[in-house]
Amino acid sequence: MEISEFQELMAELYLARDRRRGVYATLLWVVEEVGELAEAVRKGDVDSIGSEIADVIAWVCSLANILGIDVERELKRKWGARVCPRCGSNPCTCPNE
Repeated sequence: MEISEFQELMAELYLARDRRRGVYATLLWVVEEVGELAEAVRKGDVDSIGSEIADVIAWVCSLANILGIDVERELKRKWGARVCPRCGSNPCTCPNE
């Protein structure tokens, strides 16, 4: 499935509900899912990590839908040249931060 197809699926399934919830409440769901991912990583729960990554991506797509942002277009715009957007290299040569 392409990213754009997944974002469209999230819109079909949830956009009406997401719009009623609003941007800030949806953003809180994104943050909650990132917290659940962090917990799964901390515990080393490999089965849960994949599921939580999927949840984070789904909620980010839902947030993007509310805001009218095409996630695939933005990813291509930022990383379409296949180099680090900061240093312009592949692999990245930015100093460790």
